[in-house]
Amino acid sequence: MTGVVIATLVLQAAKKKLLFLSHAVRQMSLPDRMIRPVEVRRVVEKGEVIEDYPNDPRGHSCLMLGEGEGGRKIHVVCSPKIDFLAIITAYLPTNFEWGNSYRIRRKKI
Repeated sequence: MTGVVIATLVLQAAKKKLLFLSHAVRQMSLPDRMIRPVEVRRVVEKGEVIEDYPNDPRGHSCLMLGEGEGGRKIHVVCSPKIDFLAIITAYLPTNFEWGNSYRIRRKKI
């Protein structure tokens, strides 16, 4: 499945319902993040798939990059299901791990 196909499935599932898994809620609620559900919705609706995980044990999932409030970059890992979009986690990527584009992981030395 290509990034385009998973992106289409994500949009279709997001139109039905977003289900925030407990890990996502914990990560979003950290004081240095405070990512709101409306920001996550914006990422899954308008962001781009930057990594595709077809063999994820939780089901096919992907990492998306988008913008939240004030243009801050947000990464969302999600998995489309029949009746909803599972939000696995959401976080603010750092230049240290992702570089300036936030699209490509830096190699660990």
